[in-house]
Amino acid sequence: MIPFNKPHLTGKETEYIHDAVYNEGHISGNGKYTKLCQSFFEKKIGSPKCLLTTSCTDALEMTALLLNIKPGDEVIVPSYTFVSTALAFVRQGAKIVFCDSRSDHPGLNEDQIEELISPRTKAIVVVHYAGIACDMNKIMNIAKKNHLYVVEDAAQAIDSFYNKQPLGSIGHLSCFSFHETKNISCGEGGMLAINDSQFHERAEIIWEKGTNRAAFFRGQIDKYGWVDIGSSFLPSDINAAFLFSQIEELKKIQERRCLIWNSYREQLADIEEAGKLRLPVIPEYANNNGHMFYLVCESLDIRTKLISHLKSHGILAVFHYQSLHKSLYYKESSHQNLVHADLYSDCLLRLPLFFDLKDSEIEKICIEVKTFFEK
Repeated sequence: MIPFNKPHLTGKETEYIHDAVYNEGHISGNGKYTKLCQSFFEKKIGSPKCLLTTSCTDALEMTALLLNIKPGDEVIVPSYTFVSTALAFVRQGAKIVFCDSRSDHPGLNEDQIEELISPRTKAIVVVHYAGIACDMNKIMNIAKKNHLYVVEDAAQAIDSFYNKQPLGSIGHLSCFSFHETKNISCGEGGMLAINDSQFHERAEIIWEKGTNRAAFFRGQIDKYGWVDIGSSFLPSDINAAFLFSQIEELKKIQERRCLIWNSYREQLADIEEAGKLRLPVIPEYANNNGHMFYLVCESLDIRTKLISHLKSHGILAVFHYQSLHKSLYYKESSHQNLVHADLYSDCLLRLPLFFDLKDSEIEKICIEVKTFFEK
């Protein structure tokens, strides 16, 4: 069976973990490798402050705390996304106002945002689906005009850009994922990038369980204590050591993933030209980071049969999100009709894409997709 995903190992993971455990003697949070990872991303993204977290979910929860989201506040979130994007704000009592997807892409419809804004709206959360940038100039202008905060859910957007500006550097706050399905991984992990200086000090306090311990260890204060709300958001330095080995090979990983993505695009182009399915769209302001290759089928029935056909030939292809506005948790309070989010819920299919996927396996997958549609 060709799996949907297989985590890539660079070969230095255990070497760096050994160093953290036996040489550094520091395996809790905020050790040598945590600092190395944070420093790398601060330079790469151009974000003034980055903090590693145990997951992207944790990073999103930190944004909800930093923005002082309270019961009665409204937060605009795309419906076609993972539950964490909305859950972080629901936990603080916010009402989620769902935004539909674009007709040409699963990312949120930027042109719908303004009609969703009310006097209670506090923030807009944008998701860069498949690592493809949303139109951030349009979104930031809307936010500025209406005095709103923008949170970038950049879970899939490592090494992605908007008009050559790194994703994660544009919104007031941004969140990344290092889950095993992402381009670079440490199993479970995430990061908060803080681009608005008003949040720098408090973010570190929330990150450190509501204490000013980080300032104490830098020698800025003579003792530390409980000064704010927070939680245990720091990952182990063992996780950070694993992640740093991946960071060192980011360029190599990205080159291979983009090569695989382009190979899919070239080999399946004729099926799209025949009108049998739709392939991914990359707007002119965005780049492709090789995170995901998806197909959009004509119907749920066709997608179901295609998944079955591929599985019967040893290929695991999977669908993705189910519209959050129709979820069991939220459907009682959501009465929105979001046709494009529902379309992608029913019709989008993801093909295997991981660093160690062989060229022969890519060819086999494409042949079986073509065979299905020829039949």
